[in-house]
Amino acid sequence: MSPVPLRFRRLPAVLRPGEAPLVTTLVPPVERAHVDAAGMGIYRTVHRSSLPEVIDDLKARRAAAVFISLGAWHPTARPALTRLVRDFPGIPAFAFMARPDPRAPQLAMQLGQCGVRAVLEASQTHGWSELRRALAERSSTDIRRRAADRMRRELPVLHPDARTFFERIFLEGAALTNTRALARTFDVNTSSLMSRFFRLQLPSAKHYLAMARLTIAADHLNEPTSTITGTAHALNYSSPQSFGRHTRRLLGLSAAAFREQYDGDGMLALFLERLVSPHRTALLRLSPTGAHQGTALTSVESVPLP
Repeated sequence: MSPVPLRFRRLPAVLRPGEAPLVTTLVPPVERAHVDAAGMGIYRTVHRSSLPEVIDDLKARRAAAVFISLGAWHPTARPALTRLVRDFPGIPAFAFMARPDPRAPQLAMQLGQCGVRAVLEASQTHGWSELRRALAERSSTDIRRRAADRMRRELPVLHPDARTFFERIFLEGAALTNTRALARTFDVNTSSLMSRFFRLQLPSAKHYLAMARLTIAADHLNEPTSTITGTAHALNYSSPQSFGRHTRRLLGLSAAAFREQYDGDGMLALFLERLVSPHRTALLRLSPTGAHQGTALTSVESVPLP
């Protein structure tokens, strides 16, 4: 069977500030500045030197798309790229051409045989509309972003540092493995952070973080090709067994049963049911950094969202 021909696309219009998703790239150093400049306002880049590093980004849900430069491509990487496209079907992979290259049709055909379906031409100026749609769709379906947005709707009024707390445990939860790491992001002592939850008779900061991480894990496991081992690795658990102990301690379920019972949206609903709905009044007083210690917001109508 002949490979599917790749379509060449152009640069898109600029997204609003703060919307730009992260793209992981495999491009030669000489092309990186070009890739960064082409994506100004459209995407943010993290440049990698090998396909295994790119795959690590995808496992950790850090990237919304992948760029593979025609200038960095070598046929020996075909098995690895084929696995990447197969194992992460929800993350678009694009070939990237920084400048005209007479070898482009041949190289594009090789990437097409691995499952890559579009080449982005940086030499064009009118917009990669397909890329923009793919990135926007990926952003809207990412459980971490959906969870942070849902928290803003459920708790439209919070002290600024409390708002940051809930955004951080979802958006950065894959990398925050414990409350010590979380406290460092606020530049506060771990015991001080914990005590501010305790004094308000809230569930612990540790529990909020743990449930947010399970929400991310449930979404990760919803990918058809995801494994419990891969998910444990992506969320920085020390081992699959550690992940299983985590699901059993918090939910009374083995890792396999957890995968069967919950997807990301199901875990988000459980997070809201257990950790938000019963504690709305106390959460109006929460100030994880202590900056608003003793100050209570008295009405969810009183302060609009920024």
